[in-house]
Amino acid sequence: MEKRYYPFSKYLQKTFNKKVYKITLDGGFYCPNRDGTISRGGCIFCDEVGSYSRCTDKNISIKEQIIKSKELLKSKFKAEAFMAYFQSYSNTYAPVDKLKEIYDSVFKEDEIVSISIGTRPDCVDKDKLDLISNYPNPWIEYGLQSSHDETLKLINRGHDFECFKNAVIETKKRGIKVCAHIILGFPNENSKMMLETAYRLAELKIDGIKIHMLTILKDSPLAKIYKENPFYLMTMEEYANIVCDVLEILPPETTIQRIAGTGYSETTLCPKWVNRRFEILNFIDKIMLQRNSTQGIKYNRQKV
Repeated sequence: MEKRYYPFSKYLQKTFNKKVYKITLDGGFYCPNRDGTISRGGCIFCDEVGSYSRCTDKNISIKEQIIKSKELLKSKFKAEAFMAYFQSYSNTYAPVDKLKEIYDSVFKEDEIVSISIGTRPDCVDKDKLDLISNYPNPWIEYGLQSSHDETLKLINRGHDFECFKNAVIETKKRGIKVCAHIILGFPNENSKMMLETAYRLAELKIDGIKIHMLTILKDSPLAKIYKENPFYLMTMEEYANIVCDVLEILPPETTIQRIAGTGYSETTLCPKWVNRRFEILNFIDKIMLQRNSTQGIKYNRQKV
C-alpha cells in the first residue's frame, strides 16, 4: 500500500535510482554525557550500551563490519548500494583528524554512496561540520528527544533546545541534511507539548525524523525511577494516533526514517508492545487512511 507519509526508502530510491540500504557501524565512539565532560550517567532512558545500538560488532574493524553487512543485505534484500551509518553513542566525539580517518575508511569500500552520523547537537563545531560536508550525500542525526527544556533537564540530556536549533542551522548551512530524533510519552509531557516539538521541527524544515516511543530498558536509570514510582505509558493505540498527528504537522518533504523500532525484547522492561513493529506500522497506516490524511496536511497552520 502506498504510504500516506514520505518514507526514507522512497527518498533513497528517488535520490540514487537504486536500492540503497543502511549499514549500521560502530566506530568505537563514546558519549560526553557519560564520561563527565558534560555530566555523568548519560540520558536516563539510555542503558549501558547506548540504548538501541546492539546491531553491530565493535570487536571487528569498520571494513569487516561493512563487508559482513553488505553480504547480508545483498542476499536478503538485493541491495545495490549502501549508506554508512554510525549509530552508537556520539559519533563526532573525537578530534577532527581522528574523525577524518574513521569517515575516510568508509569510502574506501565499494558501493558506499552516502554517510549518516548519529551524534549530539553539542558535540559538533565548525571544523567538524566542514569535514562532514565534504563527503558524498552526508546526513547528521541529532538526538533532540524533546523541544522542551524542562524535559531535557528531566532526562539529563545536557543541552537545551537552543543548542539543537543552532546546530541544525549551522549543519543545513553547509548542505548537510539533518535527521532529528524525538521521543513521545515522557511523563511530564501532554499531547500539546509533544505536538509543539513537531511544530518547532517543522519550522526548522527538518530533512528527516525518527520518532520513538518512550521505552524503559532494564538497565537504564529510567528503569530504577519507574520501579520506584511507576508512571503512565501510552498504549500502542495512543502512540499511533499521536504519531499521525505529528506526521500531519511535518513538511511533506521531511523523510520519515522511523516511527516504530525494531525492538529488543530481552532488554525491554516496558511497554512490551514497542517490539511489535509491523503491527504498529499497520496501525499508523490504518489511522491515516481512516482520517483521509497525509503527511503535511497541517503544515504551516497555526500552532497548538
